[in-house]
Amino acid sequence: MKIKAIELYHVSVPLKETFWPSWIPGYPQTHNRFTLIKIVTDEGIEGYSAGSAMGREREGLGDLLGGYLIGADPTDIDRIQGLLKQAGFLGWRNFWIEPACWDIIGKKEGKPVYELLGGKARPIEVYLSTGEMHDPEKRIDELLAMREYGFKTAKLRVKNVRLKDDIRHIETVRKGVGDKFVLGVDANQGWLVSIVDRVPAWDLARAEAFASACHDNNIDWLEEPLDSRDYDGNAALKKVSKVKISGAEINYGWDEIKIMFEKDCFHIYQPDATFAGGIAQVMKVIEMCKKQNRLFTPHTWTNGIGFYINWNMVLADRDNLLPLEYPLEKPSWIPEFREGIIEPVIPDKNGMLHPFKRPGLGFEIDKRLLRKYGKRFFRLTETGLKFKVIREKGIKAALELKRRKG
Repeated sequence: MKIKAIELYHVSVPLKETFWPSWIPGYPQTHNRFTLIKIVTDEGIEGYSAGSAMGREREGLGDLLGGYLIGADPTDIDRIQGLLKQAGFLGWRNFWIEPACWDIIGKKEGKPVYELLGGKARPIEVYLSTGEMHDPEKRIDELLAMREYGFKTAKLRVKNVRLKDDIRHIETVRKGVGDKFVLGVDANQGWLVSIVDRVPAWDLARAEAFASACHDNNIDWLEEPLDSRDYDGNAALKKVSKVKISGAEINYGWDEIKIMFEKDCFHIYQPDATFAGGIAQVMKVIEMCKKQNRLFTPHTWTNGIGFYINWNMVLADRDNLLPLEYPLEKPSWIPEFREGIIEPVIPDKNGMLHPFKRPGLGFEIDKRLLRKYGKRFFRLTETGLKFKVIREKGIKAALELKRRKG
């Protein structure tokens, strides 16, 4: 099997209400934007994946990818991983593309990807993952209202300038919800963004103080309290913290995450397969978690396709009992707009997701919605690549390149 065509789309799904993501303080998000890739094989199988986008920043990606992927075997994941890494030397983070090849493999085999990875179909509990930082009194009312949807666990966000205000936030919420929720907190310090509001980067002393406050308020885990590449700082915090420390959501794959295991940075590893090396590299993380008695649950705050990709990862891990992150912030970030071009993912009344059994990654692109919200900006076929090389390099060089590539 080989890749004979690649298509890239800008997808922009307008939100009915403005979303204020805590990880970009002060930034009004009005659209769910992502880059969609469609890979077509010589057997006519289509594989899809998506990468989060701020806008049209990947406009030139197609010209780069064409020479790497056209003609490659999508079932040779090691080779695909190597090609995407090589393409990344020029500045792009390309591992979000790799799941499209797994989508192809699953469709060819007639199995969901999680089964290919050794998993099985089973219901999974999800936890309510908020995306904004609200006044704590307001957040209490919101959380209690979400109890009727079956959520038993929720994640808060903190992004105050002063430590005492972050501590007050969790104290107030815990007191308000009592024992009705298991609570986690995301500090979003792993990859701090301050393009609008200026917020301080935490140092180890602040992270330790906040972790201690989390313990005092019966918070179950603290997510990304320090820079994601501060390996020594995260290891030092994990060593003294009485609450579980988690991270590694968008680190650059196994090359970085293996250092975290060597230094013992986290209790919980949460790589997102659309950022942190693709499905193959996240499987390495799952295997290492088992060897070192650490926990795994992925980051899923991207889009509906990204959610499906990481849902596969949890289903692939038969021993995983942790709830899966379910991004939800009413009224702005809700399933209709989060998923955008696929069917919304809705848990049942007990906060459980029942497994999909469709082959591949499990979702189906709604072509009508793709036409509505998406715009194709690149298409290249095997024949088109040949003409492109002849046009740019000349026929003699093109023939030599063909010979050398076999």
